Amino acid sequence: MCGIIGVLGNHEAAPIMVEALKRLEYRGYDSAGIATVHQGQLDRRRAVGKLVNLSDLLVHEPLAGKAGIGHTRWATHGAPTVSNAHPHRAGGVAVVHNGIIENFRELRAELAEAGASFQSETDTETIVLLAERYMAEGMNSVEAATATIARLTGAFALCFLFEGEEDLIVCARKGSPLAIGHGEGEMFVGSDAIALAPLTDRITYLEEGDRAVIRRDGAEIFDAAGRRANRAVTQIQIGSARVDKGGYKHFMAKEIAEQPGVLGAALDHYLTADDRDIALPGNLSFADCDRLVMVACGTASLACMVAKYWFEQIAGLPVEVDIASEFRYREPPLSPRSYSVFVSQSGETADTLAALRHTQGKVGKVISVVNVSTSSIARESDVALPILAGVEVSVASTKGFTCQLTVLALMALKAAHERGRISSDELAAHLASLRTLPGLMNHALLQGPRFAEIGNELAEAQDILFLGRGPMYPLALEGALKLKELSYIHAEGYASGELKHGPIALIDQRVPVIVMAPRDALFDKTVSNMQEVMARNGKVLLISDPEGVKAAGEGTWRTLALPEVPPLLAPILYALPAQMLAYHTAIAKGTDVDQPRNLAKSVTVE
Repeated sequence: MCGIIGVLGNHEAAPIMVEALKRLEYRGYDSAGIATVHQGQLDRRRAVGKLVNLSDLLVHEPLAGKAGIGHTRWATHGAPTVSNAHPHRAGGVAVVHNGIIENFRELRAELAEAGASFQSETDTETIVLLAERYMAEGMNSVEAATATIARLTGAFALCFLFEGEEDLIVCARKGSPLAIGHGEGEMFVGSDAIALAPLTDRITYLEEGDRAVIRRDGAEIFDAAGRRANRAVTQIQIGSARVDKGGYKHFMAKEIAEQPGVLGAALDHYLTADDRDIALPGNLSFADCDRLVMVACGTASLACMVAKYWFEQIAGLPVEVDIASEFRYREPPLSPRSYSVFVSQSGETADTLAALRHTQGKVGKVISVVNVSTSSIARESDVALPILAGVEVSVASTKGFTCQLTVLALMALKAAHERGRISSDELAAHLASLRTLPGLMNHALLQGPRFAEIGNELAEAQDILFLGRGPMYPLALEGALKLKELSYIHAEGYASGELKHGPIALIDQRVPVIVMAPRDALFDKTVSNMQEVMARNGKVLLISDPEGVKAAGEGTWRTLALPEVPPLLAPILYALPAQMLAYHTAIAKGTDVDQPRNLAKSVTVE
């Protein structure tokens, strides 16, 4: 969600901030703005819609100054309007804010009683009005910001900018990520390293409850108790934060195409030199674990559902899968012999992070599977396993999902070996199969024109069903999720055996039914369910391997043949048609593929 940039630089801040905000577009937003201090005067510009609207405004109404803060807003409190856009300003104070202030109503009532007037519907405006009031009472800029932060309840990342202060930004982090960038006589603040990568490769990640006073010569950081804190400066690889389409029309197309390469890199990272064993960080062992509790949101939760089949069938290890937003509220029983596993592409998902903190001290190990090794979820885990997908910009996760599945598959195989469920030779055979996966994916991606042809036809539908059995059931859910995210067509995923328990009532010639069915132990049962659809004039798109298409393709509306694949790998390979169909259907519909309406890449508020 929302993006933040702050600059105390040696050059004009406005163009630097706009460029940095462009790098944060992937997070999702519906308005944007910047504020600067120039010759002591505080001023701002704000616009609704894409960043190009803000850029156009700055051409006609330039904003000078080498100190500034900027923001891309994803509306929570209040509609996407100029008056609700950030930065918010009251008197000589401007603020940008990610997150939600939970006690803003009480603060708003207090401020109204004191005579404050409000210009927006946002919770953020209470922050700037409160800081302005403290300064009117005689506090200096840093004191006013500190007193304001202490009054706030909720999740936030904040940056304050003050009139007359061209060498000062005060920032704070509680529940939402924030990083400080160190330059040569310059300092920067950003929501993540991607925003700061062109400006510096030296980053300090603020920890939960931290507050920082930033000047051009450095940052003074205080922890949640107000004590001075030393936070490490991390050197990031600029290339790892590079954001460009690489010649593709959309980031999503590029990220789909990158999957064979990033999966190969993940396997290189985790497999031993002889490809016969798996090396997990932190000496992670599942030998004494009696249960896994897996928690995630959205597509990551579907990766957990697939992994449940693997851990239980291969490793004999019981698994519970929970949606992060529900996990804490049902108060699940936890034990010291259980491990909790949290899966998140960004590593900053608010619900997942809160669930992680709920399990700390109650389970044997807290494990995370993340794409950003410096993220809050990674840092607060006992063991963090990177998925090594690289920067994923498109809101709809593609390579992040398949890399999550790959790492979870490696964990399940490691657990199976440690628990005596498979021999060393069987483990090596599984790993040899995994090594073939990038090649199989490349072969599947060659069918791009076929996916485009079918996507054009699916774009005419109003409702689409996905069916799968066993580990393909979560893939049916993922296919439906991707399609509705990108094309705005209503889609649902079902376990094939559940068809006759209600969804079959929806079947007619206008409802395409996409069946994901590799020729495995459950293939015949899935085909039986498919026949029930066709008997009712349903349009079936069968996705299988060549033998599966040959055995069951008669009477289908369309077929797609993927390479034959071992059952363990099928969910990873079959993620590609789910992605490609959604992508090409969205292209046919003319929707915004990389930034679908109402969605954000990283959901950092509950």
